[in-house]
Amino acid sequence: MIRTLTGALAALWLVAAPAALAQDGETTIIHAGRLLADPATGQVLTERSILVSPDGRIAGVEAGFVTRDGARVIDLRDRFVLPGLIDSHVHLTSELGPNQIMDEVTLTASDAALRGAENARITVMAGFTTVADVGAANDAIFALRRAVAEGRVPGPRILASGYGITPDGGHGDVAGFSPAVNDALRSPGACSGADACRRAVRRQIQAGADLIKITATGGVLSNTAAGVEQQFSDEELRAIVDAAHAMGRRVTAHAHGAGGINAALRAGVDSIEHGSYTDAESLRLFRATGAYLVPTILAGVTVEEMANAGEVLTPAQADKAREVGTRMRQSIRNARRAGVRVAFGTDTGVSRHGLNAREFEFLVEGGFTPTEAIRLATVDAADHLQLTGTAGRIAPGYSADVIAVAGDPTADVGVLMDMRFVMARGEVLRDPQ
Repeated sequence: MIRTLTGALAALWLVAAPAALAQDGETTIIHAGRLLADPATGQVLTERSILVSPDGRIAGVEAGFVTRDGARVIDLRDRFVLPGLIDSHVHLTSELGPNQIMDEVTLTASDAALRGAENARITVMAGFTTVADVGAANDAIFALRRAVAEGRVPGPRILASGYGITPDGGHGDVAGFSPAVNDALRSPGACSGADACRRAVRRQIQAGADLIKITATGGVLSNTAAGVEQQFSDEELRAIVDAAHAMGRRVTAHAHGAGGINAALRAGVDSIEHGSYTDAESLRLFRATGAYLVPTILAGVTVEEMANAGEVLTPAQADKAREVGTRMRQSIRNARRAGVRVAFGTDTGVSRHGLNAREFEFLVEGGFTPTEAIRLATVDAADHLQLTGTAGRIAPGYSADVIAVAGDPTADVGVLMDMRFVMARGEVLRDPQ
């Protein structure tokens, strides 16, 4: 059960808390009018009952609208029910805005954790019951991950990388301030040379990282005109991947430029975030290695819109944003045609929290059917994050992560922007509407 909170977090929870949560030891039965239990098959079932055990797992799915003595029944007979969604790329503890530069020098890790609690609630209420947070201060994101897991704060299941591993002065390190301020704010994940980068990976795993995030190329939001191509050397990339894999952690690489994408794939990374400038060699390497592409089209569209509006971004950021947004749209079309494995991810925190489902629109524009797009955010994202058997399906033994909408998302993904019911790990966070 979700524990009683105090102070500001109590007020935050009360916004999301339903009138009646399942009591300890109570079985819950969801009556689903239409059900997409396994997005891998795309089969939509009608009139099904989802049995949720008191431990927050799916006990079974039965035909018809069944009841059990003493069970709580949730009526979703006029709703479309599907597994909770998975976003493979978020930043819960921050959000891009006009105070971005001052925030770097005025906010503490405690500030970030409290903002992250608010954003976690917003995210899960939007139907995203699992996220991978790939870039945040260790103290803030690991504390938030623990609080959600213990039921102290409402939010999605969180896998967290903590600090990204970045080249000294590269994307993910600090830039744009005086040398003294840059030195004071230097990222603990910054490194130069293979040995130092191995050490940085091991330190992150020691601190509690579920996966390792690296910045293989420059980035749009780096406040420096350093481009978006390869920044780590090939030797450094190999050292990072070897160190992470030796300790059982997957490596996901922020990468825009084709040279950096290809170098990261050759080094053995497990996924590429963004992948804006993929070329023929990139597509060949994706297929050869089985690595995932996490396209984050929403982030590209968001920064492009900001650049064109003349808001928020610095001149160095805006110049890169105008080009990368367009490239991301083309990259996902190329990836789909080439049969690259894709997992849903948004880079939310660049865009506003709670709008994650807007990414579905761009995936459909890129050639995916609505059902295929949903699969990217369920079974495929679960495979990418090594959560198969836990998340992405409504099946016996899986976590009871269940959402519902009013329309049919297999015909119109836009209805996923209007969530009507959310259950995360067996707890109802958004009552049926």
